[in-house]
Amino acid sequence: MQKTLAPLPPELTEVTGRIHSLETAGTVDGPGVRFVVFTTGCPLRCKYCHNPDAQHLKDGTQTTVGEVMAELAPFAAFYRDHGGLTVTGGEPLVQPDFTGALFKAAKRWGLTTALDTSGFLGPRADDALLEATDLVLLDIKSWDAETYKDVTGVTLQPTLDFARRLAERHIPLWLRFVLVPGLTDAEDNIRGLADFAESLTNVERIEVLPFHKMGEAKWRALGRPYQLFETSEPSAEQIERARAILGPKAAA
Repeated sequence: MQKTLAPLPPELTEVTGRIHSLETAGTVDGPGVRFVVFTTGCPLRCKYCHNPDAQHLKDGTQTTVGEVMAELAPFAAFYRDHGGLTVTGGEPLVQPDFTGALFKAAKRWGLTTALDTSGFLGPRADDALLEATDLVLLDIKSWDAETYKDVTGVTLQPTLDFARRLAERHIPLWLRFVLVPGLTDAEDNIRGLADFAESLTNVERIEVLPFHKMGEAKWRALGRPYQLFETSEPSAEQIERARAILGPKAAA
């Protein structure tokens, strides 16, 4: 018999936000099979962004936490046993009240929660949001600060500060690093990230995400120039080399 879901209070269900899309069977956004909420709005302008149509808050569809949880509800028992809820983007911390309310609602239903973030807006994640966060997927685009600014258009330090704050709170952390040939693949850059990860006490896993061009068509549809048109995807050997440098926590 399916467990009855606890009613959610209006102070959660009535919180509004803007989303790009929902995914009901996400397998790359945290452990297990996850219900994934893609929010809109992002302060970064990554050269390889695969969701450029989610960079502006206004790009999204307005919804409420109650409406999102209603989409999740029929499968809540499955997510409780086999995965959980992930909020990604865009950048979820552009909408911290919405993200926090989603997490609090999920916790009332016994689901685990994962926050996929660049960490640039870390100060917007208040203690209440972090208390409802079981895992953070932290995207560190580059260890070298100049490369990071070139790739994203913003500065690296806020992300590092957020990572250290998560460590102080003992919140499990998966680091994610996008390997872009000719841009982020320098050995010193990867080794710097490895050393930083080693300095934290809460890193469970490091994921090497190979650069891909799946978002290129979206850039063309938006009439925006795609700067990495001639950049190749990394080879299997380049990926394995990066994993070797990052150490045993680098996921295969």
